[in-house]
Amino acid sequence: MQSLVSTIGAPWMTNVMLLGTRIAAVLLMTPVLYAVRMPLLVRVLFVLSLACAMALPFAGGSVVPMQDAGALVQALMHEAAIGGILGLGILLAFAGFALAGRLVDVQIGFGIAQVLDPLTRARLPVLSALFGLLAALFFFLEDGPHALLRGIAFSIERFPPGHAASPAQAVDAVVRQGSGLFALGFSLAAPIVLGLLLVECVLAVIARNLPQMNMLVLGIPVKVLVGLFALAIWVTGFGTPARRLYDGIAQAWSAWFATGGAR
Repeated sequence: MQSLVSTIGAPWMTNVMLLGTRIAAVLLMTPVLYAVRMPLLVRVLFVLSLACAMALPFAGGSVVPMQDAGALVQALMHEAAIGGILGLGILLAFAGFALAGRLVDVQIGFGIAQVLDPLTRARLPVLSALFGLLAALFFFLEDGPHALLRGIAFSIERFPPGHAASPAQAVDAVVRQGSGLFALGFSLAAPIVLGLLLVECVLAVIARNLPQMNMLVLGIPVKVLVGLFALAIWVTGFGTPARRLYDGIAQAWSAWFATGGAR
């Protein structure tokens, strides 16, 4: 009991603040958590509970004295930057699904109709919102929450709270992940886009040979039916490109962690 009380001091509280800032920055940039409606107090308590649990190994001391307000603010900004970069890797993976949804919406013609996306609380085209829900589903199927916690724990091992860390070292890893975003996002929608392109070619041939037909009236329902049919077939093949998108998160984090640790 005495040892437990001795850990509740200024160093431990400082580490809780630092880790809480890092974890909060990560969770704020994780779109999947927006799918669950929770009060702000519950979110704050959740972050604090994780920070308290992860701060126990660092309860012996802190490099940032509680009375040094300037150093504490600087350390909090560093922690927020580290958490933001970790969250950016997750956000880029979800952006790949958003890109695929936008491509399919534009090709089918659903870009006009919009619904409320439960992940971002914004109004999006129908299939873009559907792809966002699929991204959240695959995130849980690929054991994303556990991987997220392991990534945070690994970041604490590489960049302990309060130690100087250069977020600029993550630029190369983030750029590499972002550069592959468009290819992976397009691979999610490639069969559907290709099928709709063939439909466009067929409609162009019909319009050329039968100019009296109204292609606007004929083309829209045909593209909608073909697009939804292709989507229903291709949804079973989402696993491979979706796994590659989420593997990019671990690759980007590993590349950043490999550049150096605490200094």
